[in-house]
Amino acid sequence: MADRSSSQLSIGPDILNDLAKALNLEWIITNGLGGYASSSVLGTNTRKYHGVLVASFNPPVDRRVVLSKLDERLFADGETYCFGVNEFNKGMTSGNPKYLESFSRFPFPTYTYSTSKAKIEKTIVMPYQKNAIVISYRVKPSFKEKATLRITPLVNSRHFHSVTRRAEGLKFVCEASPQRVTIETGEPKSILIISSNSGRFILEEKWVNDFFFRVDSSLGTSSLDDCYSPGEFKIDLDPGRETRYQIVVAAGEKIDSTLTVHSTMQSACADFSSYLKKETGRLRNLQTKFAETHPNIALEDWLRWLIVAADSFIVTRGSTKTKTVIAGYHWFEDWGRDSLISLPGLTLVTGRFDAAKEILQTFNQYCLRGIIPNRFPDQDGRKPVYNTVDATLWFFNATLQYLKYTGDFDFVKEKLWTTMQSVIEHHIQGTINDIQLDNDGLIMHGPQLTWMDAIIDGNPVTSREGKAVEIQTLWFNALKIMELLAARFGSNHAAREYHSRAEVARKGFVEKFWNSEKNCLFDVINGEEKDASIRPNQILSVALDFSMLDPEKQSSIVAVVHEKLWAVYGLRTLSTDDSKYQGIYTGGWNARNYAYHNGTVWSWLVGPFVTSFLKIRNFNFNARKFAFKSFLEPLFSEQMLQAGLGTVSEIFDGDPPHLPRGCISQAWSVAEPLRAYVEDISLSRPRYERSIMGEFCERECKEGKSDITRRNN
Repeated sequence: MADRSSSQLSIGPDILNDLAKALNLEWIITNGLGGYASSSVLGTNTRKYHGVLVASFNPPVDRRVVLSKLDERLFADGETYCFGVNEFNKGMTSGNPKYLESFSRFPFPTYTYSTSKAKIEKTIVMPYQKNAIVISYRVKPSFKEKATLRITPLVNSRHFHSVTRRAEGLKFVCEASPQRVTIETGEPKSILIISSNSGRFILEEKWVNDFFFRVDSSLGTSSLDDCYSPGEFKIDLDPGRETRYQIVVAAGEKIDSTLTVHSTMQSACADFSSYLKKETGRLRNLQTKFAETHPNIALEDWLRWLIVAADSFIVTRGSTKTKTVIAGYHWFEDWGRDSLISLPGLTLVTGRFDAAKEILQTFNQYCLRGIIPNRFPDQDGRKPVYNTVDATLWFFNATLQYLKYTGDFDFVKEKLWTTMQSVIEHHIQGTINDIQLDNDGLIMHGPQLTWMDAIIDGNPVTSREGKAVEIQTLWFNALKIMELLAARFGSNHAAREYHSRAEVARKGFVEKFWNSEKNCLFDVINGEEKDASIRPNQILSVALDFSMLDPEKQSSIVAVVHEKLWAVYGLRTLSTDDSKYQGIYTGGWNARNYAYHNGTVWSWLVGPFVTSFLKIRNFNFNARKFAFKSFLEPLFSEQMLQAGLGTVSEIFDGDPPHLPRGCISQAWSVAEPLRAYVEDISLSRPRYERSIMGEFCERECKEGKSDITRRNN
């Protein structure tokens, strides 16, 4: 585990000298376009998704590994020191990890190498909104005679889901000048420009074969990669004088635009201290904005890290020129469900209201037949996939949360209201994927459309076809939000219609979904079949602003979920006493997909669980103190120091010790715990929440409507 005593989140020799531990600690920095740089704290790439520059050629998708890494060697006083540590097939390694004195994650990944001849700090900075990377070397000499630092680029040109094998015939065309090398590949075309501000480039083309990715090997996926090396940068070092050098890298599809980006970065880095201050300042401004939004919340180190992590998921979608959300790094694209669940935590509690507005606009633009896209595939990001029933309904919740923070009803009325009305109408009349309102006021839908969507051999692991519990909860919540908005916009007839439909849904839900034997909710109803599996989906029936249940049933659900599903870093997806339970997420594709929603722990569920736990206790002080210590602190004090440093993993084993699995950094795993900490633990509530929700509750009470809304708010 990393050292949390420093705000830099530092790793020392005790871990770096233990290869098994060090190779399991990773870092990632991003560029706001979907691109990123990522590796292990040793600098050894352990998965195909690692790279010093993974560029997005169609933001935020079409991501390609163009620069796998840079390896360094120091020649001083007749000695040679190899800093680059690589793992090859058959267990062969290169470089010596003993030279790595420390690694620190913040503000930017920094490797500090120490020998008897020199100390070298290697800092990796990713410019915002550019497919580029800057690597700075700060040399503190103790050698007696002149020395040389040689830096070898290991180049690639592949989609990040794949590997490169030299035998497959990938061709690189290289053009070198004294301090720069330009490398071009064929289809798909990519251009890479690498330069140094000192020394000279020596052209010496070769291939380095059989890099071994141990993580991919453990998952049964392709794990051997070949890299092309165009040569090396040779930088002469003078004794007795501390110096700093920069390698600037830019990638693109067209030479002119790539040259422009590269030249811009070269100019910016001419005064590297000022450039570093600028990039650091952007991250500090995010923390300052949070502090201004929540002046009573102390900025602990883990909170600062979370704010920076939240920023990493907010990216620009090229097709709309608006913001969207990468669901998780390394491999997820922008998913509708994940984006909308994450929106409050990533943008609203962090004070980034403009980003929230843009994310809503992004998915609003792609609404088709009343359905919000499920995701944008990475290799063809312009063609969204609509295989979802819940993403669309989360859009309503995200809109309400946006209003509670901004009070911006004009934007909602002008840009979103027509789409929201259309969504409701399409659900009533019926739309794609067998999504349609039934006579009982509840939503029917086809298989594999909820967030529990894993498949094996083309078949859903948890089909959940029929009427899934959280879909009904989200549908009711959407109807109440529409009632609120219609009344606000002066459409009283429409408000009454939405209210009437919500009451029909409430009646049908309570009659059909309550499991009196287990004192909780059925997970799915399909005709006469009722699935009594205890899963976390029912917690949303308590957590959302509008609930169909009375306080007694809400309390019972929270108790059952707490007892049966809580597991240190989140909620299990299935109770351990269920015959389908699988407690370890490992092995090949099928084994992992079976466990994905059959026992695996998801940390995004911490958010709705904490909200529900405190809601039934009226957010009293002792309950909030207990909830932080029991439910959130383990994530913030332990998990952020494992796997992806300074961020939160996607999933964890259901069985102890609940090892992190899946993505090393997941949007909703960061967003929902952060939101729960701010809103529910710290009680820093949205500015307009009281007026919006209070006004609506008073209106309902005056009109003699159900008092459950009042009690739930």
